[in-house]
Amino acid sequence: MTIGADFAAKKVRVTDSLTITANIWDLAGQDRFQRMRSSYYNGLGGALLVYDITRPDTFEKLKVWINELREQNEGKLVPLIIIGNKSDLRGTSEFPDNYIEKERCEEFCENIRTEETGDIQFVETSALTGEQVEEAFQTLILKIVKEYRWI
Repeated sequence: MTIGADFAAKKVRVTDSLTITANIWDLAGQDRFQRMRSSYYNGLGGALLVYDITRPDTFEKLKVWINELREQNEGKLVPLIIIGNKSDLRGTSEFPDNYIEKERCEEFCENIRTEETGDIQFVETSALTGEQVEEAFQTLILKIVKEYRWI
């Protein structure tokens, strides 16, 4: 669990001639950190919104985080990827009956899609095994680069 905010920088090769350094802020999603989160939203290029597929309450927070992003960016939504984390638990005894199915999140992404946002992509990942994590970052970086016409 993130307490407050964590920071990392990641070099990403976009094309043969373009490598960028992405500044990544991992912001806590709990309600008590809302004020702190909002201070990081201004001027951001994109967002990975992560929920835990084994905890429906975190899926419900997506709406809150999307509204926060819009409020801090003059009503616009930045390039965005929705991530369902902990896919490694699927099929284990730790996997609850009330998990969030992929189809539910895909439907959610379709419902928040607008002409402004274009497609909101959904990726299921495992931070534990690394499955699909790099792909999610690469996809977001490419969306940001295209949005701001860097290529």
